[in-house]
Amino acid sequence: MSSNRLRPRRSCLAVPGSNPRFLEKAQGLPADQVFLDLEDACAPLVKESARHHIVDALNNGDWGGKTRVVRVNDWTTHWTYRDVITVVEGAGQNLDCIMLPKVQDAQQVIALDLLLTQIEKTVGLEVGKIGIEAQIENAKGLINVDAIAAASPRLETIIFGPADFMASINMKSLVVGEQPPGYGADAYHYILMRILMAARANDLQAIDGPYLQIRNQEGYREVARRSAALGFDGKWVLHPDQVGAANEIYSPAQEDYDHAELILDAYDWCTSEAGGAKGSAMLGDEMIDEASRKMALVIAGKGRAAGMERTTKFEQPVSDKTAGA
Repeated sequence: MSSNRLRPRRSCLAVPGSNPRFLEKAQGLPADQVFLDLEDACAPLVKESARHHIVDALNNGDWGGKTRVVRVNDWTTHWTYRDVITVVEGAGQNLDCIMLPKVQDAQQVIALDLLLTQIEKTVGLEVGKIGIEAQIENAKGLINVDAIAAASPRLETIIFGPADFMASINMKSLVVGEQPPGYGADAYHYILMRILMAARANDLQAIDGPYLQIRNQEGYREVARRSAALGFDGKWVLHPDQVGAANEIYSPAQEDYDHAELILDAYDWCTSEAGGAKGSAMLGDEMIDEASRKMALVIAGKGRAAGMERTTKFEQPVSDKTAGA
């Protein structure tokens, strides 16, 4: 299960489950993850037919290694259980995760886990194969986010849902993701950090939510850079034009990735018997130690997940070469 939690999710593309044309187009876009939506993107009258469109797209589409997710309706509606049963029984072998929106407490995650287990046993799927992504969209969900993040071994991500969250706390703004007028600081910093801490404490990924002004590329980049700087793993994209920006922003810069790989190589060498079994060493003008290794693992891991290739090679220090000769 832990390896699944590290799936690349720099760009998480929202696709209306009721639109077969969009379902087909999404398969060719370079998003890390696609989530086929049965919730907000589907009007009540088409939710039932959308389930079947999604099952067909999962079973017969070519998703090219993308993480395949379906967002069901939340537990306060009468659609949820049928969403899960129809999709998992119909296409569970071609499904990676179920996204549960508007999660308010741990019991809602546990209920989804139990339902998934029953379906997996019934249809012969590996129990635990299908992961869960939990979306935090209101004040109650944020208050309970620590318990939510620890609720199930199926959990892979905690996601911020800004639009509903802004409404739930009466934020004075209609522009999703933008700062409310008249506030001099970052109104989302506390929210994002609470989600990030809960996710990291449970070895989960943290995903930022959508930016609704799809033609405002610089606005999207600015908002994405904020959560990426904190350590978020990716962000939702609502339009193909946002995919490239997300993939870029949530990947390390080439220089940083190369440097991280060099730190790992240098630390492995200096702590080895051949390297003198030292606890620290110099990499150029920089001293590296165990803390450096941990930081480098984060950057290197993101680069590797993004398919980056290093452009530098570690050279054993001359003094060490001589000592080992």
